[in-house]
Amino acid sequence: MSDSLVSSTHNLNDQSSLTEWLDYMQQIHVSAIDMGLSRVLPVAELLGVVQSAKDDAYVFTVAGTNGKGSTTAVIAQVCQAAGYKTALYHSPHLSVFNERVRINGEMASDQTLIDAFNKVEAARLACDLTLSFFEMTTLAALLIFAEADCDVWVLEVGLGGRLDVVNIIDPDMAVITNIGIDHVDWLGDNIEDIGAEKAGILRKDIALIYGSDQMPASVQQAIDKHEATCYQVGQDFSYRELDSKTWQYSNAAITMQLPRPALSLMNTANALSAVLASPLNVDMAALEQALQTVKLAGRFDYREVKARHWLFDVAHNEHGVTFLLKQLLPLWQQHLAQQKVDSQTHHTPATIKILFSMLGDKDIDKVVQCLIESGLPISDWFIAEIDYPRAASTEQLRGILASYVDGAQIHEFNRLSAATDAVMDASQPQDLIVVCGSFHTIGEALSALKIS
Repeated sequence: MSDSLVSSTHNLNDQSSLTEWLDYMQQIHVSAIDMGLSRVLPVAELLGVVQSAKDDAYVFTVAGTNGKGSTTAVIAQVCQAAGYKTALYHSPHLSVFNERVRINGEMASDQTLIDAFNKVEAARLACDLTLSFFEMTTLAALLIFAEADCDVWVLEVGLGGRLDVVNIIDPDMAVITNIGIDHVDWLGDNIEDIGAEKAGILRKDIALIYGSDQMPASVQQAIDKHEATCYQVGQDFSYRELDSKTWQYSNAAITMQLPRPALSLMNTANALSAVLASPLNVDMAALEQALQTVKLAGRFDYREVKARHWLFDVAHNEHGVTFLLKQLLPLWQQHLAQQKVDSQTHHTPATIKILFSMLGDKDIDKVVQCLIESGLPISDWFIAEIDYPRAASTEQLRGILASYVDGAQIHEFNRLSAATDAVMDASQPQDLIVVCGSFHTIGEALSALKIS
């Protein structure tokens, strides 16, 4: 679509609804994903967001295949607890778009977003450019942070690193949580290529927190090129679980016993390493307060809803599902132990039922294989196509599942909301319902259950 056509059809303003704006921004560019910074930079510079971040804020940028959301959530919560006005940007959202843009934990209001969209649209038209939905919305988030004069910006990379919109902002601290195979159409089909893309967030002389014990040569080359200081898990910092309520974090300077958060210890350790390596003033009280309060829906998110046990996790690739299973196996043992205590009310053994859907461009076969080979007693799969353009069809999901499990174990539905109702009706109070496969799967299930 040409800019002249966009200009002639654009009639949105601050009286238009957030939904109208979001729908409009999905239509003004030829593709939903368009890697590169050449189009977005002129608009960002006209808006002044690049200079604002450079002059007025301390910026954490977090890249990685999995764990970015949890890591950014912990960094933001710690900085907020320490008294800094903290901006957090992450994506995608689960229920409402506003989740992506937060200041001191509060979601941006519809009107704040609409005002920012108006300004981004005006700047885009002034530059005579088209921008993708992600580019438009990310610029709006950065503008909101700049206008709010936030002390700390915590930015989650959407895709890759080097060519992601977030990378128009120079970070003061970089984090790479891990590197796995994902988004091969855009990042490459091997660890070295993907590592090079994610290491694109590095800048001269900054620090990098690297959250995996395996480092591709491409990442090390980027570290050397930028003369960055790298703190790697297992070498420069470590963590271990002490009991169900406490864990230990250690680096070369300090060892701390801390309250166990509701999020992954691996991602929490990466986040704490980033904060501790920064010049920000954060004391033990702030750390403890943050870890006791931080939460993020859909990240190993265990709940009891409508007399059923649910586990929601946004795992959507082999790396993510493998990590999910490492946490799920001990949870299942605990669950069984509790059911044994309550066995007088149960007449059938507890099983696991999977509520499942994925995007069609993901490696669905590998994810299903990981779940099947986990050894967990998965009795049934409830599948439906999620409401998203890149969603896998129900036929595609069934075809892959049918190569691993009996057809009687596969239950198909037209909508994920119907599948959510069905798995609840088909389960018993002693069962565990695991919801996974995509952010959109979790979002639609939570919406169907009328929870957030």
